Amino acid sequence: MLFNSYAFLFAYLPVVFAGFYWLGARRPAWAAWWLGAASLVFYGVWDSRFLLLLLGSIAFNYGMGNWLARERQREDKTGNGRRTSLLLALAVGTNLLLLGYYKYADFFLASAASLLGQEWAPLGLVLPLGISFFTFTQIAYLVDVRRGLVREGNPAHYLLFVTYFPHLVAGPILHHKQMMPQFGLAPTYRLQPTHLAVGSSLFILGLAKKVLLADTFAEFATPVFAAAGEGALPASSEAWVGALAYTLQLYFDFSGYSDMAVGLSLLFNIRLPLNFYSPYRAGSIIEFWRRWHISLSTFLRDYLYIPLGGSQRGRFRRFANLFITMLLGGLWHGAAWTFVVWGGLHGAYLIINHGWRALRGRHGKAISPPLWERLAGQALTFLAVVVAWVFFRADSLPAAGLMLQAMFPVLSMSPDHASGAALAASAVDLGKARLLIAGGLLLVFCCPNLSQIFAPWRPTYDGPLPPPALAAGPHRWWQWRPHGAWALGLALLAVWSVFGFSRASEFLYFQF
Repeated sequence: MLFNSYAFLFAYLPVVFAGFYWLGARRPAWAAWWLGAASLVFYGVWDSRFLLLLLGSIAFNYGMGNWLARERQREDKTGNGRRTSLLLALAVGTNLLLLGYYKYADFFLASAASLLGQEWAPLGLVLPLGISFFTFTQIAYLVDVRRGLVREGNPAHYLLFVTYFPHLVAGPILHHKQMMPQFGLAPTYRLQPTHLAVGSSLFILGLAKKVLLADTFAEFATPVFAAAGEGALPASSEAWVGALAYTLQLYFDFSGYSDMAVGLSLLFNIRLPLNFYSPYRAGSIIEFWRRWHISLSTFLRDYLYIPLGGSQRGRFRRFANLFITMLLGGLWHGAAWTFVVWGGLHGAYLIINHGWRALRGRHGKAISPPLWERLAGQALTFLAVVVAWVFFRADSLPAAGLMLQAMFPVLSMSPDHASGAALAASAVDLGKARLLIAGGLLLVFCCPNLSQIFAPWRPTYDGPLPPPALAAGPHRWWQWRPHGAWALGLALLAVWSVFGFSRASEFLYFQF
């Protein structure tokens, strides 16, 4: 089920919302079970066959978590942690095998067949929706049980923690300490008008990003990448339009989903962690990964990079750990060599960035550069990100190569490929595309993001307990407030967005 659909907006959400607060007023435990069950329905509408897979994953990991907790208590008494470590390895290994089978079996089979010069039929597996997200969420839970960091084991709260529909299929990757305590608070189950107003406003603005912006930029990106995928070499101007259009499509698609998820969650008095914060304004790749898909970056750091040794075993090992982490992060996004190259590029970017910082430090340069250096850093970072997105979006490595040849004519151009100018131009109005791309970049670089617009109301998780609804201090003129002008503007934007459902599409991160 899509957030940007009539069924979700006018049937599913009203029923779930009304049932949650009706039950919450009588018995909060029932409301928690209701929201968990509703989240399973949300998932099952996509493909009911994989509902049993999700339930089996939840039952297995909840049972293994309880077993680990008991073994952890025994370990504290005996001092022997070998059994607990083996149990954790079994649990995590089972999760990774499940993920690997569905997501990577055909990829590795095709790669092995190509390497050996064989023709093996693919298994034709369908990727279960959100499997990467609910698998990583539960792996983190199991590791933290082993570390003694989990304090609650309520089955209703665990079910809700894993299946909670605003995050289930495209993130953020949740952490138990952020979510499960909120499920145990009495105010969570009482209707709060402030949260209703802020949450619905956030949802509408996120919906507009997806329907009015992301889907519009897709119309310019798709034909150009399709032409390259068919072996045609786009004209340079078309290649840049395609690459920049996709860069903005992905930005507004993922940003819109993140905002909608935060808004939907706030309708139920639950704060999700911040997952997106104007990443294209980053002055370095290091900063980019602190702003883009923040929950994935945090997971990779805490559960992969640091266990590999982090930065504690010398510079070479640190850079190797960074590169391995980003390679696996790229593979997490999809079973294709294009994603591996994308992850490898970002790994190389991070190594260069850390090396540059170390060099500046040795020469007494401040880590925080002056304005002109930061602007240059932003431009270079944005260019590097756009180049990497070409691999992320392309159907194959040869298609990505054609796009980059067209974008950078100094690269060697193969005479075996016909120009795709006519093919792409027939579907892309370059003049209109350039104008819209300029407007999109203006929004990205010059306008406040929704986290800033709603900052006084603190809609995202930022501590062990929900903060006050309204922070003290004056509002800026562009910040949201419960005012008639905001209400009218949002109502018009909502109507405009709903009429755009006729061309609604899945969120890009659904495929990961």
